Amino acid sequence: MFLLQPPQVRELELFSAMPDALRRPERSAWADANRGGAVTDSFLEGPVLDDAGNLYVSDIPWGRIFRIDVQGGWTLVAEYDGEPNGMKFMDAGTLLITDYKNGLMRLDLASGSVTPFLARRNSERFKGVNDLVFDAQGNLYFTDQGQTGLHDPTGRLYRLGRDGRLDLLVDNIPSPNGVALSPDGKLLYLAVTRGNCVWRVPLLPDGSVAKVSQFFTSYGPSGPDGLAVDAQGRLLVANPGLGYVWVLNSRAEPVEVLRGPAGASTTNLAFGGPQRSTLYVTDSTHGHVLRLPMSAPGLPLARR
Repeated sequence: MFLLQPPQVRELELFSAMPDALRRPERSAWADANRGGAVTDSFLEGPVLDDAGNLYVSDIPWGRIFRIDVQGGWTLVAEYDGEPNGMKFMDAGTLLITDYKNGLMRLDLASGSVTPFLARRNSERFKGVNDLVFDAQGNLYFTDQGQTGLHDPTGRLYRLGRDGRLDLLVDNIPSPNGVALSPDGKLLYLAVTRGNCVWRVPLLPDGSVAKVSQFFTSYGPSGPDGLAVDAQGRLLVANPGLGYVWVLNSRAEPVEVLRGPAGASTTNLAFGGPQRSTLYVTDSTHGHVLRLPMSAPGLPLARR
């Protein structure tokens, strides 16, 4: 009889906390709809690191983008009328943002200017875009979540080609969230938050998808959110409802569980530091960024 080995459990460590001076303990339209009306002084998402090791995070309810330096110091880079979530670098000086309110937005880091990149599809607004990833050819995959869930499984996964063509790949997802690509770029992993699972999406040579399947099933009050893949091909899954990050092998077996502090909402993650061997995790409910050294580095992220 084969018995699965229990995963190693490690505790995430505090890297940096949002300074009190930057917190806004007020009601917001985003929190009214997504946090049950609770006063939410910040909600951090979208971690991504630049070549110098600076970490950028978004603050959804207040439309802010922050830079956190290697010592943990915070600088406001941009503030605008939006609800920014996932972020990836287009080039060394430009971030592309999935903005729940406005669609895809572009941030020029030098000036702090935020401008539309793709606000609508065929004159129709998105439900509420959430996360994004570039492949090695510069094609962009992004999720359109809105308020979808098991009651309304109409969330969408899009691909925006380098030539500007926008393809709707999947349109029956109950709350699509984080996206990540396998090392060979042939599979896309898709977090399905309200379904409490991760889907496996094969990417076919003609640009279509087929035989989409459920790769991993979680549990608890809120399902998988942000995703990342390491150099060994392991999938890392941030699970805010549990305060965990699952580290899954190729059979979707948890080989490590990274735990946040009590009450943590571990929403999103990114690799950084020397050789990309440190994992950074946003703890959204506390306004904290956590981190932990990993045995395998993260995959380098492609840009447009």
